[in-house]
Amino acid sequence: MFGTQQRGVNAYAKVGLETGIGSASPHKLIVMLYDGALVAVLSAQMHMNSGNIPEKGKSISKAIQIIDNGLRASLDKDAGGQIAEGLDALYEYMSARLLAANIHNDLGMLEEVQRLLTDLRETWNAIGTTPAAIPGADLKRMPSLASA
Repeated sequence: MFGTQQRGVNAYAKVGLETGIGSASPHKLIVMLYDGALVAVLSAQMHMNSGNIPEKGKSISKAIQIIDNGLRASLDKDAGGQIAEGLDALYEYMSARLLAANIHNDLGMLEEVQRLLTDLRETWNAIGTTPAAIPGADLKRMPSLASA
């Protein structure tokens, strides 16, 4: 009975995720990738602490896949210039650290990647809440909509 209930919970979560992906903006999709990578890293930390080596390896592999096949693959180096190049190098570094953490069973490396992902996620979220700048506009001199 418990297995059936767990399958139902997993199916419900999958439908929720698929619905979220289908209706998400490109900005929200990146946030979802950061969230997924963070969950995988936190899961790896939990499994490392409990000595569950196979599940630790699966979680680290999932985090690497999200970083390499999601975050790195979404970079537009032509449009993003130096920022995209810097992010690409950082994502490559994080994947290498995750691989080393798996091989050496190093919790500190996992925590380092967790901090990096958290900082990037927070920055990305801040970008999403900042209104886009209007080129050449001096916002201090523009009349407000209320006085128009």
